[in-house]
Amino acid sequence: MWTALVLWAISIGGVALYAAWAVPMLARDVSPAIVVLGALAIYFALIAAFMSIYFAVAWIWRSPRPPPMRIGVRMTLRLVWREYRALTGAAKRMMFYRLLLKEPKAAPSPLPVLLVHGVLCNAGVWERFARYLVKAGVAPVYTISYGPPLASIDTFADQLAKRIDAVLAKTGARELVIVSHSMGGLVTLAYCRKHGAAKLRRAITLAPPYRGSVHAWLMFGTCLAQLRPGNAWLDALNAASFARPAITSIWSWHDSMVAPQLSSRVDDADNIELVGVGHNAILADSGARAHVLAAIAAERARGATSGFPA
Repeated sequence: MWTALVLWAISIGGVALYAAWAVPMLARDVSPAIVVLGALAIYFALIAAFMSIYFAVAWIWRSPRPPPMRIGVRMTLRLVWREYRALTGAAKRMMFYRLLLKEPKAAPSPLPVLLVHGVLCNAGVWERFARYLVKAGVAPVYTISYGPPLASIDTFADQLAKRIDAVLAKTGARELVIVSHSMGGLVTLAYCRKHGAAKLRRAITLAPPYRGSVHAWLMFGTCLAQLRPGNAWLDALNAASFARPAITSIWSWHDSMVAPQLSSRVDDADNIELVGVGHNAILADSGARAHVLAAIAAERARGATSGFPA
């Protein structure tokens, strides 16, 4: 809710400011088409400027890439375009997330899936990903929108605990699989430290900043401070001894918002490396999606053969 409200406020304010300029222009016989195209140009240019900044930061503080993980000009252009395309559609999905994502009906299910978003987002970022999972036969798929956006990760972990209990109550399951993006991976770990990992069969993470990201220095807020490399909260989380579920970390050597990119690697986990995939575009990447689907399928098969609920 919080992120959607902020986006609506920014959008309404931006439209009002543009209208204050556009109305006098129309009165001077400026073509309406030019006014409309000008608004679109500003929107897409702002996204391009924002993306350019965080791509530059990601490149400057990049992890050293082994030769097989390096890409050429063509793949770099594809990387940038796919990340840009992901960003241009993100705002509307988060603004209309309540309409785009429907809560599954309460029904028995042996292994539900819960999608956990990242920093400054809400469940809307999962709209297409959730449809992909359902179409592939994974159901039910639940989401969570935590907030306020700049609060502590521990606050988000408490909200995740309530959501997990609600999903298990609706499905009658004893465990579930979490699929998280970005900071959602740290929210999941913070949940395990505080509430235990008994209710999680597996945590599948996409582009997680387990050891922080220098990008967090560009923004303010408690959770952003906790995402900064070397901060006390993050170091304590990584050093603490507590029960964790099996973890699959799917990350990219060219992540555009987690730098250094090796921050996404985690010890004693299934680390799956991608090449030429940006931070937001990973949610639409066919390879990343296939790895998530395979990890969920493996857990269902393991449950079926081990006597646990599948």
